[in-house]
Amino acid sequence: MSDSYIDRELSGLMVEQDLLLKWHEQDLADIISDVGFSCLLCGRCCTTEFNCHVFLLDADAERVMAMNPSLLIPAPEFELADEEGNFYVSGYALRVREDGSCIFLTDTRCRIYDERFTICRIYPYMLHREPDRRKNLEFRQISGLNEHGEYHCPISEDDALTFARETIAYEKAYLAQMIGFYRAVRALFEQKNTRHIRAGYDRRIQEFRKGAPVVVNVWFQGTFVPVTVRREDYLGFGWP
Repeated sequence: MSDSYIDRELSGLMVEQDLLLKWHEQDLADIISDVGFSCLLCGRCCTTEFNCHVFLLDADAERVMAMNPSLLIPAPEFELADEEGNFYVSGYALRVREDGSCIFLTDTRCRIYDERFTICRIYPYMLHREPDRRKNLEFRQISGLNEHGEYHCPISEDDALTFARETIAYEKAYLAQMIGFYRAVRALFEQKNTRHIRAGYDRRIQEFRKGAPVVVNVWFQGTFVPVTVRREDYLGFGWP
């Protein structure tokens, strides 16, 4: 059974992957130098008020599992659902407190700063995907700006290049994980003779909001891990 939605999502991700390969580290380093971001240690980037959740690459999720598996949760806003009402998501996120703050945040400081996760290391330099005037998708700017911090501060050439390399490496790993997820779901849905139907997804989310437990299949290290969750697990995310 073909699933046109999955095919479209997969096609879009592969376009992004091709675009990313055209980025040169030095070009991004020049942008980072021009932006000149400096952290004010306000801690706001470590809350769901400013960032919806900390999406963990597989390598980061594996580290959390070694620390304390209960700190992991299927990433909010599950991508897909099958016709039986089971959800599928592309990875884990880090749990947050009910006020939306990161579980590792204490008095606006990160307790594991030297060992923080990949997305935290590159923040706020994540790349922003946006269509141009001809509706062609392109990476146009850094996406985590204008929320907090100071700008136009001096950044050394070496530091800017290091930030650029780490950002591009993260984006490559993220896209690889997303593409692997959609390919695996497509193959599984074909095997099960099922597909993603938006109306069914929305209906199951409404049941989830009302307190029904749901099964979420988390894409992790090349396989799907079923996890049962309830709405109260997501209180700090402001979702669903």
